[in-house]
Amino acid sequence: MKQFPEPGDHAIGRSRGGLSTKVHQVCDGKGRPMVIAVAPGQGSDSRMFPHLLAALRVPREGAGRPRTTPDAVMADKAYSSRAHRALLRGRGITAVIAEPADQKAHRKRRGSRGGRPPRTDPARYAKRHVIENSFQRFKQWRGLATRYDKLASTYRAGVFLRAILLWLPALAQGS
Repeated sequence: MKQFPEPGDHAIGRSRGGLSTKVHQVCDGKGRPMVIAVAPGQGSDSRMFPHLLAALRVPREGAGRPRTTPDAVMADKAYSSRAHRALLRGRGITAVIAEPADQKAHRKRRGSRGGRPPRTDPARYAKRHVIENSFQRFKQWRGLATRYDKLASTYRAGVFLRAILLWLPALAQGS
């Protein structure tokens, strides 16, 4: 039995640029991937957020259950929604997500009923480049950047192999 059954669409979706596949990830503060998901290209980044967060497990050094709550989540403006902020707030996680201009305008247009603007730490948000750099390291592999594999399971295996290779130097140093 396969651990991950092959999806009918093979994680290939039609987007503006043609057929594509998206790699969604949660990474640590050093840009090393911790949770990875592969989805069709036309899918929303935002829909994957709760699934990625639910899959996060960080083993403790000693005994005990794995840690599932990060100190903070840094994400780009695509993840700025009331639902995501409520999910993070409910789990006691600090949201470091900037508010997009259209949401700011909508909130201001509603006046006092629009509520307070979400708090974002600009210094922490500036460190979000670590996530973007992590994606760039994945795209250095031509097979991942261009999606040569037909099957989603094969492509996903390549993504995991790349993630392992990104972790190897850290594991060799013991950090």
